Amino acid sequence: MNLIEDIQPVTYLKGNAAHLLNQVNETRRPVIITQNGLARAVLQDPVSYESMRNTIDLLKLMVQGEDDIRAGRLNDQDVVFSRIEAGLMTRKEQAA
Repeated sequence: MNLIEDIQPVTYLKGNAAHLLNQVNETRRPVIITQNGLARAVLQDPVSYESMRNTIDLLKLMVQGEDDIRAGRLNDQDVVFSRIEAGLMTRKEQAA
């Protein structure tokens, strides 16, 4: 983060929105928007935002998996593959 470029007051945003949009899309760095000296918003490019959301979703799945392990909600690999195979066979039979 570049503190001089990446933290701007809301008054700067009002007059330079196009410049800030170009900046976040070119640098892929978010810009923190302040109001009365306090951080109030973050301006971020859509590619970085989507990447962040995907990362958060994966982390949630990992936590859920760890919770399942701690709670003993486990299946052997053979059981899982047998269920998948049975489901695929059922779909194949229904399609025929």
